[in-house]
Amino acid sequence: MFGYIIINKGDMKFKEFDIYHSYYCGLCRALKERYGIAGQFSLSYDMTFLVMLLGSLYEPAVETGEIKCAAHPFEKHTVRSSDFSYYGADMNLLFTYYKCRDDWADEGKLSRLVYGKLIKKAYRNICSRYGEKARRIDALMREISAGEKKQIQDIDYMAGLFGEIMGEIMAVRRDEWQESLRTMGNYLGKFIYLLDAYEDIEDDIKEGRYNPLIKKFNNPDFEEEVKTILTMIMAGCCKEFEKLPVIENVEILRNILYSGIWYRYEAVRLKRDGKKTEKKAKTKTKAGHKQGVKNARSI
Repeated sequence: MFGYIIINKGDMKFKEFDIYHSYYCGLCRALKERYGIAGQFSLSYDMTFLVMLLGSLYEPAVETGEIKCAAHPFEKHTVRSSDFSYYGADMNLLFTYYKCRDDWADEGKLSRLVYGKLIKKAYRNICSRYGEKARRIDALMREISAGEKKQIQDIDYMAGLFGEIMGEIMAVRRDEWQESLRTMGNYLGKFIYLLDAYEDIEDDIKEGRYNPLIKKFNNPDFEEEVKTILTMIMAGCCKEFEKLPVIENVEILRNILYSGIWYRYEAVRLKRDGKKTEKKAKTKTKAGHKQGVKNARSI
């Protein structure tokens, strides 16, 4: 469930992209400082959104610098980091460990088993550092796994579990903003879980894997139903976001919530529509060929 909370670069100003990328690099540096190169391999754009949102809301001290790295060895680039960069690094690695565990259990991916073992010590340290929060997330992840094994087709229930996980992650403090952040996280988690199921549905059916949308997939209104649900979820998320007193980097955050997060959905839908068009064209050509043969035989 990685790679969904991203920017729409085409709708961004160059300065905004540079700021966004500097926070992404700050998250990368935080992962390396805490967990070494193995930690850096878990880097994703999704947690950059969390780092920027919490930073814009709570306004912690931000460290800015110019560095070179393995990804950009020839020129320096700006890096921004705060306490929330390290929180984002911890949550990023936590999610990565769970994904490794699930990929090994569900698909037998040896590479995920090996990587999971590499970061297991870090995972345990994170669980110790966050106590009840980590235990709550772990319990919810196990509940999702149990639901998948039982082949539960209640998408509201399954997506709701992941929503609770995201809510737990985003509600970083017990304060006046806790409920708004938790509600935002709930909506985002539901969106991610549903979009992930929507993207994987064809491969999951082919491979005989679990997917909560399998029973709905052959419905003629499947595409519109999924889009309607996703739209309603993000409307609720954006409404909750606008309640927060966020000023700094607000346009970048809006770019993600109103546009960027739809990027993967649009890509999947266009690809699927293209396959349907191609299939119809082949069927039409085949039917025309059969008719031509039939006509030739009647002459």
